[in-house]
Amino acid sequence: MATGFDRRAIPANAHESRWAAPDGFALRRIDWEVPENTPLRGSILYLPGRGDFYEKYLETLNYWHSRGWRVTAADWRWQAGSGRYGSNALTGDVSDFSAWVDDLAALWTDWRKDTPGPHVLAAHSMGGHIVLRAIAENRVNPDAVILSAPMLGFLTPLPLSAQPAFGRLMCRLGDPGRMAWRVSEKPGTPLSKRASLLTHDVDRYADELWWRQHRPELDMGPASWRWVWKAAQSVARINTPGLLEAVKVPVLLVAARHDGLVSYAATARAAQRLPHAELKSWGREARHELLREEDTVRDQVLAAIDDYLDRTVPAPQC
Repeated sequence: MATGFDRRAIPANAHESRWAAPDGFALRRIDWEVPENTPLRGSILYLPGRGDFYEKYLETLNYWHSRGWRVTAADWRWQAGSGRYGSNALTGDVSDFSAWVDDLAALWTDWRKDTPGPHVLAAHSMGGHIVLRAIAENRVNPDAVILSAPMLGFLTPLPLSAQPAFGRLMCRLGDPGRMAWRVSEKPGTPLSKRASLLTHDVDRYADELWWRQHRPELDMGPASWRWVWKAAQSVARINTPGLLEAVKVPVLLVAARHDGLVSYAATARAAQRLPHAELKSWGREARHELLREEDTVRDQVLAAIDDYLDRTVPAPQC
């Protein structure tokens, strides 16, 4: 899908701003301007993953806008251009995942009032986890949901039941805000191999590094042990029997079967538990960042999302 889009520039029709949470904390956001009296397909709110920032997804966000969607994306509190929790700007720390659920609920309420329907909530990795939890807890009410490689389980030999206790123990053994591993996105993976976890596309991976260099505030390294502990608690929350089974919202999950960062098996289990879910998956041709993969895969992912939205939330009749 060669469009000639400049992935290293904010589009002229997009506007960056700040959204104030109920406690006054400012979250960075970006909105695609829509000319007056222009028919719209609906609206999409997109949230990135852990250590992510919306600049990485400008190409996809602009694609959805070109398809007639009113598009917004935002950074999570304490990530990218939305500040940090703790004193180390490179550590991905958090007080509790419930803070992110609260922010999403408030942002959703404000955003939904100001945008035309149908309203779609889309997210990647950790963002997908938070979105699914917020839906399951009845904090947001989208018409449809798109989850890209959602963080619903971890690749670890520890059994699910032991993960929260292990995270709590590691927090008690030292500063909970210290880095849980040294570099990259995954413990034991050297920085030189980081790209092999994310995408086959060398140029799109280089775009991320370019943005980190030109906007240093976006840079973030490994998660803290507190993040590990709170993430394990939140995963356990999502795995509460009956929680996902009660979700009435239609959900599309797109995933890589050999994802090196999140558990594909957990994603497949979630798809079985959700009453109105569809799971689209790719093999070794795809890595964690499906929306930033090589065009042969990315085009298929976008086509699957387009088809899903056309069937689930058809365009309003004029």
